[in-house]
Amino acid sequence: MKEGPDISIIAALIGNPASASMLMAMMAGPALTVSELAQEGGLSLSTASGHLAKLERAGLVATERQGRHRYFRLADPDVALALEGLIPVAARAGHLRTRPGPRDPELRRARSCYDHLAGNLAVMLFDRCIERRLLVRRGDDLRITERGHEFFARRGIDAPALDRGRRPLCRPCLDWSERRSHLGGTLGAAILDEIVRQGWAVRERKTRIVRFPAGGEQRIRRRFIDGE
Repeated sequence: MKEGPDISIIAALIGNPASASMLMAMMAGPALTVSELAQEGGLSLSTASGHLAKLERAGLVATERQGRHRYFRLADPDVALALEGLIPVAARAGHLRTRPGPRDPELRRARSCYDHLAGNLAVMLFDRCIERRLLVRRGDDLRITERGHEFFARRGIDAPALDRGRRPLCRPCLDWSERRSHLGGTLGAAILDEIVRQGWAVRERKTRIVRFPAGGEQRIRRRFIDGE
């Protein structure tokens, strides 16, 4: 007798190339219109709307209205977590979408991975946290230390408050461009929120690129990588 959730339905929806393109576009964070998602998937508006209706019924995306426009976003962090988990599996299997151009180096340098920082700078930050024992890792298990609690508290991040929901406080997330881990979970999201709030970084709308205004990267390094 078959029991438990049927993952084949969700897997089939995610596995559709057009739907996958739109879901990955929503990984950038901001909610997007049907026309924006249709362009991302190379679809007509009516075809994109059909795919999005199926994704909404399956609980993979959620919608909100603003004026005449309807915006789509990933339903919740669980959906983003599932997509994040598929990215390194696809990369190991060699299933990569190639988009040559000047944006590639920018994506590798710093980008958003749903709601946390990814790319070279994020991997450097994660490595430094492990080296200084702010975080302790055993396989896929990642825990914050007492020293880590103090470190992040001095930077305005209340880790105990972040650790009260269903979502993990901190988890290693394999970075597709660096092939090493960066910091996910609510702690990773809080760090990105803080550096954006401080004006040290800007999330570029409609892409996953994170840009640094003048002096922004240096401030991030002093605050989270080199500072005590």
